[in-house]
Amino acid sequence: MLVNRFFAPCPRGLEAVLADELVTLGAADVEPVDGGVGFGGNLELMMRVNLHSRIASRVLWRIGGGRYRDERDIYRLARGIDWPLLFSVGRTFKVKTDAVKSPVRSIDYVSLTVKDAICDVFRERRGQRPNIDTQAPDMRVHVFLSGNEVTFYLDTSGEPLFKRGWRIATGAAPLRENLAAGILRLAHWTPDTPLLDPMCGSGTFLVEAAMMALDHAPGLSRRFAFEALESFQPATWQRLQAEAQARRQPARKLPLWGVDRDPEALQAARQNLAHAGLEAAIHLTQADFLRTPAPAPSGIIVSNPPYGVRLDELDMLAAFYPQLGDWLKREMAGWTAYVLTADLRLAKMVRLSPSKRTPLRNGALDCRLFEIRVVSGSNRRDKAAD
Repeated sequence: MLVNRFFAPCPRGLEAVLADELVTLGAADVEPVDGGVGFGGNLELMMRVNLHSRIASRVLWRIGGGRYRDERDIYRLARGIDWPLLFSVGRTFKVKTDAVKSPVRSIDYVSLTVKDAICDVFRERRGQRPNIDTQAPDMRVHVFLSGNEVTFYLDTSGEPLFKRGWRIATGAAPLRENLAAGILRLAHWTPDTPLLDPMCGSGTFLVEAAMMALDHAPGLSRRFAFEALESFQPATWQRLQAEAQARRQPARKLPLWGVDRDPEALQAARQNLAHAGLEAAIHLTQADFLRTPAPAPSGIIVSNPPYGVRLDELDMLAAFYPQLGDWLKREMAGWTAYVLTADLRLAKMVRLSPSKRTPLRNGALDCRLFEIRVVSGSNRRDKAAD
């Protein structure tokens, strides 16, 4: 059986949980690296990962590469790939280049060089070249340059995998779906464990948790770039979809609670839940969480509070964090909180001692996921002058 190499990028900090997920899905030779996980398998596995992965951002198929000294070597290596074997001349494509410690002067010029090589191969073998589409191409070619190695990938996903298809309404700075799913994995949340998001916004944590609990494959309602590959196997793909559909459980009330004081945010959450068919699964309440009692004796809290950029926001958060700590202490003894923030003052100002600090990347922001085990009377940091 032919074993292909793939690379699944993910938010930084989630490489280990993505590696575990890929093993569960049947991947071989799983190799976590900074920013993603390499793995081996056949094209059916590639489709399965696209369909079922909650953590990966994309699935990239390694199609070639080698050592280079300059752009002429990159052109030669790209010219040596049988591109018409991968996609037809009627498909549009786009080339994107990323580099780490590469001697090339311009990654845009590298992208242009690889584009020329692809078009030259098509002209030579098909008598015509495919068109470029920089906005919504059928195929995306990814070029990665290290110091002296170039690797060529085909993106089998198309749109990023965090675009599940359920989000039709957004709040302020919504969390990406795969980062939310990864945080739930880092929290070791299970479907029978009560889960509360006290600042739920448009409901990302809640929708992802409900999809996990009800075994809704995240890619069941979307299309993928691999459907445009020459090697696409429609019968295999239809079987994988049918198997995922058969595992999908109908919505039922789950121990999931969302609270937000903003009525527009709650409306966005309700719209997203309804679009995902999950409105019956989750308890939503418009309220100030600081006045909200624990919905169960124990459970997990997940939260992505505002980070603060401007000085007035930082001042507001400096007043908010102690209130958050007071609420946890007063109402949530027996629960464990997981709070994602780029504001590293939180650990000190919430006046509760984190038991773990996990570095994560939320888009361009370096963040920490603070784990705070709320035990009555045991881990409060009293101010010396109080």
